[in-house]
Amino acid sequence: MKTMMRVIILATVAVLAGPAAAQDGVSALRGHNSKAPIDLSADRAEAQDRADRAIFAGNVVVRQANLTLRTQRLTIAYASSGGIDINRIDASGGVTVLSPSETARGNFATYDLDRGLITMVGDVRLERQGSSLSGGRLTIDLNSGRATMDGGLRGVNQQGGRVTGRFTVANRGQ
Repeated sequence: MKTMMRVIILATVAVLAGPAAAQDGVSALRGHNSKAPIDLSADRAEAQDRADRAIFAGNVVVRQANLTLRTQRLTIAYASSGGIDINRIDASGGVTVLSPSETARGNFATYDLDRGLITMVGDVRLERQGSSLSGGRLTIDLNSGRATMDGGLRGVNQQGGRVTGRFTVANRGQ
């Protein structure tokens, strides 16, 4: 059953990623440069140098290459030896991640720059050209382009859920 669900998820992600990506079975975000410069704006900022982190709040917008993240609160973890090296970004409060062809929304997101992983949790919705996929957790591996969505974790006061989708079918003519 797990194998069948995996095939369905991979086929779904391929449909969402578009015709070129569908041939490869990968997301359109494959190869995103997680080491590209990061531009950030927010209403407020607080540096916590002893903890090697910075907190941004209010209308936060983060841009890196062709990716944009919008949220209400953002925490950046960094290493400060020889300059600032951002390792991880945690976002909360209506998180939206935009690429040129896809939009993902969720309650929380973590972007692990060292590993090239974006993980979104809580009422996640991935949209592309009229098609959508919804679930509890979405993980995108920017290196391989592989995206995985599940219904969410089972745990205390959490039942887990199902992945649902709606897909547009191209009119191929008669």
